[in-house]
Amino acid sequence: MSEKKGIILSGMRPTGLLHIGHLSVLENWAALQKDYQCYYMVADWHALTSDYDDTSRLPAQREMMLLDWLAAGLEPENAVMFVQSGVKAHAELSLLLGMNMPLAWLERVPTYKDQIEQLGKQGKDIRTYGFLGYPLLMAADILVYRANLVPVGEDQGAHLEFSRELVRRFHHLYGREIFPEPLPLYAKIPSLPGTDGRKMSKSYHNDIPLSAPPALVTEKVKTMITDPARIRKTDLGHPEICSVSRYQSIYNEGQAAEIQSACRSGQIGCAECKKRLTERLNQKLAPILERRERYSQNPGWLREICADGNAKAGQAAAATMELVRAAMNL
Repeated sequence: MSEKKGIILSGMRPTGLLHIGHLSVLENWAALQKDYQCYYMVADWHALTSDYDDTSRLPAQREMMLLDWLAAGLEPENAVMFVQSGVKAHAELSLLLGMNMPLAWLERVPTYKDQIEQLGKQGKDIRTYGFLGYPLLMAADILVYRANLVPVGEDQGAHLEFSRELVRRFHHLYGREIFPEPLPLYAKIPSLPGTDGRKMSKSYHNDIPLSAPPALVTEKVKTMITDPARIRKTDLGHPEICSVSRYQSIYNEGQAAEIQSACRSGQIGCAECKKRLTERLNQKLAPILERRERYSQNPGWLREICADGNAKAGQAAAATMELVRAAMNL
């Protein structure tokens, strides 16, 4: 077995079925799993930062997320897939790091006030200790595995600076260098609009689930917003403002340039463009649907994957916590 290039930690909050906007992230995870020691986390504690008032669906959502990961190509023999709440060391490290965390560091996180405002408009009160401290818990998630790399999009590298500052503070206070400073592992993750042109979100019902059967994909694509100025097929189109064209560029790359040129010259109509996109998306999702159906038939195997992942993650985290406790004289 070849030597791994580094340790990676990444995760997702289990808030429901994953959609096609997550596919590029999962494809990147799958590509990384053979060359790196990868820990992929179902971040159920992080889900509580905004959905603390109703946890009834959390068990089912954890299982659905694991199914989506496996269907997208993650392999338990090559990556550790685990549930955050199944490894209590995350909470312990977050608690210990919080003892020396300056409050101002949390209050200055750019997304803090923005999220309070945005979610407040949706009727959610997230002015809680848990939400204020989520960047600290996120840092603990990374550091407890001594991960040195975190896959992020090109616009997210600054988020890791919080973790690096925390590492430097810990080493300065306790005189032992335990953690690497985690660096971003950049990947080109395209941003996909929802079918109505807004941000893709389950709450807007404008997403295309990874588990969508062909009929649902067809229905969803039919509702997608195109160039509002095009009334007839012969009208000259503007693919740069069309959501369908954006999807063609990502999922139908071989035909995208031809389709966009035909759109601009009025040689192809929106219905035909959507038909081609539907065909390509169904081709893309077919193996994912097949794997998901196969894995869903064996819930016992899913539980084994989760238990094995929790055990492996717990062992790695426990080794880190021994070093942390020794450094803090605990």
